[in-house]
Amino acid sequence: MWTNIRTDLAMEAREMAQERSRQEIPGVNVENVYPAEDISITRVEVVSRQGEENLGKPMGNYITIEAPGIPDRNPEYEEEVKQHLANEIRRLVDLRDDSVILIVGLGNWNVTPDAIGPKVVDKILVTRHIFEYVPDQVDDRMRRICAVAPGVLGITGIETGEIVQGIVDKVKPDLIIAIDALASRKTERIGSTIQIADTGINPGSGIGNKRMGLTEQSLGVPTLAIGVPTVVYAHTIGRDALEMLIREFSQQTDSHSEFYRMLQSLDEQHLNSLVGEVLAEGLGDLVVTPKEVDMLIDDAAGIIADGINLAINKGLSIEDVSRYLH
Repeated sequence: MWTNIRTDLAMEAREMAQERSRQEIPGVNVENVYPAEDISITRVEVVSRQGEENLGKPMGNYITIEAPGIPDRNPEYEEEVKQHLANEIRRLVDLRDDSVILIVGLGNWNVTPDAIGPKVVDKILVTRHIFEYVPDQVDDRMRRICAVAPGVLGITGIETGEIVQGIVDKVKPDLIIAIDALASRKTERIGSTIQIADTGINPGSGIGNKRMGLTEQSLGVPTLAIGVPTVVYAHTIGRDALEMLIREFSQQTDSHSEFYRMLQSLDEQHLNSLVGEVLAEGLGDLVVTPKEVDMLIDDAAGIIADGINLAINKGLSIEDVSRYLH
């Protein structure tokens, strides 16, 4: 019953695949870690072609940090999330002291739910120019970091992948970290879930747009993708509501009644048809985001930026990063 449910989170894709098959998914390894109260980490590794087919995700590592306390804006809690994010990034990268890292903030800064990438770039501690022009001023704990927010195709007229490829050819980074907005299938994960993947990313994938991918295969450089869900498809919410009603009525209805048999006969096609009647086809795929999305985006951007700053520099603290940025 999940054919038309869209999600960019590997852990959700795995949950749906498991609900379909009611067993562990071949070709997929899963590890759950609970490092602190109200913080959980799910590590999904797709290890075979069969796993790719089952999850619809390329082979690689997908780490999801669930931190439902982020909207509470507790500084101590946020610092803890930043440290866990930094630790998980370090698990996936192998850097030398002289490595060059390119941070790419994907998305449209004029559209709040799509502005997470540019907002992260604003908070990154960029240092490559310092190494080049005033090397004697460099803190020994820093690495060479540069950052760019290339905008979107509709603004620039240039594919994001083409822009990034041009920068890569000139700068020759050892690692790319791309940040983008994602789509989830659960509203409670908006702004409070962070996914890290070593498989790269496809700009626009969160709203169904297919663009030139930012991957190691396309760019020739190891590419890490970090994303936060900022939207849920209205179709997904409608489907969830219908399925909840069906379960509720089925439990309260005589299993021999005509009404019960009718409920049980509602298949994928019927459910999609019912939701489609509510969501006018002329409007296309509607996406839903909370009214406080601006605050959620700002908080998530600050956490991701500091997590990256901690992970790719050598021993800088959050206080050090804040001092250098301000």
